[in-house]
Amino acid sequence: MKTKAEGKRQKAKGDWLRVILHRSAFILCCAITASAAMAQQYPARPIRAIVPFPPAGPTDLIARIFTQKLSEAWGQQIVVDNRGGAGGNIGMGIAAQSAGDGYTFLFVSSSLMVNPGLYKKVPYDVYKSFIPVSVLAGSVHVFFTHPSVPVKSLAELVNAVKKDPKKYSIATPGIGTVPHLSAYLLAYDAKIDLTNIPYAGGGPSIAAVVGNQVQFGCQAIPPVAPHIKAGRVRALAVTSAQRSVLVPEAPTMAELGFKDHESETITGLLVPAGTPPAIVSRLHGEVVRIMALPDVKQRMADLGADISANTPQQFAVQIKREVTRWSKVIKDANIPAN
Repeated sequence: MKTKAEGKRQKAKGDWLRVILHRSAFILCCAITASAAMAQQYPARPIRAIVPFPPAGPTDLIARIFTQKLSEAWGQQIVVDNRGGAGGNIGMGIAAQSAGDGYTFLFVSSSLMVNPGLYKKVPYDVYKSFIPVSVLAGSVHVFFTHPSVPVKSLAELVNAVKKDPKKYSIATPGIGTVPHLSAYLLAYDAKIDLTNIPYAGGGPSIAAVVGNQVQFGCQAIPPVAPHIKAGRVRALAVTSAQRSVLVPEAPTMAELGFKDHESETITGLLVPAGTPPAIVSRLHGEVVRIMALPDVKQRMADLGADISANTPQQFAVQIKREVTRWSKVIKDANIPAN
């Protein structure tokens, strides 16, 4: 039997637990209410959209299309801040240190998932520094060359490099970008010594080939497509499972005998850790709405980008999957860590 003292102690303990639970529920309700109120007032000032690459690359192009539409809808200025360098690490590091208040956006490419396996140290935690919002779109890659180069197919490129490796090099949008890894895989599987010239973004790397400073290039299709159509560069192959409608004359890597070379560069939107859930939810809703607009869909098609607009949860799963995949590719291909 319980003594009176034991009964009092148990009652006091129960009362204490009820108080703690009530207080916790009250604090949670206050937090939810505050988050919802913040979302209703948001945005109250200009927003910074960090693009960790120079202007004119695929990430920058898609980010600007989206932020223009969002700025018009919200009636608030969104300033695109290009912070290129180190395969996107500089810009992503800045975003990782930014406040999670909804006033910093980060638009990333696939280098977000590649860099943890490529660099000895990155200035962000791929799983903890950011909150995924959505993948806006994805773009496969294209191998291309300047028209003056006497190479009209990927097979001819391989043969030319084998004959004179010192004469040829390939421009990519930076170490750690998926085009860089695609070019590395080509050289690895074709057993050629193709020198990689990494640039600080897609725009500069394309300009190098258009200006005939570098013979070949590998880049996501969006910023290259206008140059292909204008005849300023020649498409040799694409990294998609099927041929691209933008460059139907270019065969897939699989058609040319290169298995498991499918790859794409995504444009994803994240926000710094700590951003209120209500703001993340509202921002994701805008992604779905904007990417479904007829003129945006047409612009994505013109760029050769496939719209995704997936959920934050789906994007989080994709990040984990791609980090694992590219880390294995880097290890298997013996790509040295930077």
